[in-house]
Amino acid sequence: MAALRAMLSLLRGPLRLRPGCATLRPFASGAGFQYIIAEKKGKNSNVGFIQLNRPKALNALCNGLIVELNQALEAFEEDPAVGAIVITGGEKAFAAGADIKEMQNQTFQDCYSRKFLSHWDRLSHVKKPVIAAVNGYALGGGCELAMMCDIIYAGEKAQFAQPEILLGTIPVPKVSTSFRPCLSLLDCGCLHQVVPLAHPGSLGFTVEQTMGQTTLVPAAERQQDGAGGTQRLTRAVGKSLAMEMVLTGDRISAQDAKQAGLVSKIFPVERLVEEAIQCAEKIASNSKIVAAMAKESVNAAFEMTLTEGNKLEKKLFYSTFATEDRKEGMTAFVEKRKASFKDQ
Repeated sequence: MAALRAMLSLLRGPLRLRPGCATLRPFASGAGFQYIIAEKKGKNSNVGFIQLNRPKALNALCNGLIVELNQALEAFEEDPAVGAIVITGGEKAFAAGADIKEMQNQTFQDCYSRKFLSHWDRLSHVKKPVIAAVNGYALGGGCELAMMCDIIYAGEKAQFAQPEILLGTIPVPKVSTSFRPCLSLLDCGCLHQVVPLAHPGSLGFTVEQTMGQTTLVPAAERQQDGAGGTQRLTRAVGKSLAMEMVLTGDRISAQDAKQAGLVSKIFPVERLVEEAIQCAEKIASNSKIVAAMAKESVNAAFEMTLTEGNKLEKKLFYSTFATEDRKEGMTAFVEKRKASFKDQ
């Protein structure tokens, strides 16, 4: 405990951003982005809308696009008016994969030492529900980007694939380390920084600083996971189809993707984005804090055993009884009126 107290006293001091960690800026509609369009949508402006905007490159995921996407996600995550987020591309391509020109001259040493692409999975850590509206090609990194979202709506002509095998590589791995929170300590102002304890063997904890919050985490829960091409795809469509897609690079249609469980619904191309925004509005009309709990519980099904998942679900269910929104929801039901949630 003495070591823990010493570590906590150090954390009370000022914390610095890690090198390369950009300072967050307040969100403004269309705020100076080069590769994306970001604005609020919906009747109540409660939907964060992000459109990938590199049409000449079929929305290939260059580093600049990912940086801007992360900035928009951070802004919408912090915006109390936004209850859900929609990500889309163009009619021809959602995203046709990673920008190969940025990758072709990378070496193993570069990838390993610089944690190449480690910032690509920010989307998978957003607490608010995210809907992917996929028209056209969702290939490689584009397919992985869609799979990081919580719901995938597809246009009738959408195509999904993991064609990395044709380039002599495999779907993009995640280099950074993910954590399961244990104990919140204090606010800092850093996007992401990991601080090892002075004596990790004595306590078995590390400190994660993410989204302005410092979290004490058991070192045993530190794990590596994939960005999606081999991991999320297999969980979504099963081993056989995932193997076929990864080993051949073949594309599947929106209809096949829906039948396999990768896609939730299919719409005509011209209606897709509108339908996704309507779904996001419906989600945003519910309690944002309870929606975040529900999302956490569903996502846990991919990481935990059934017994562990049921325990977490029960704890999160109990937690809703500490919210004003749970009281309002049940009271409104008994009184036969529409609930008015305050996100408290």
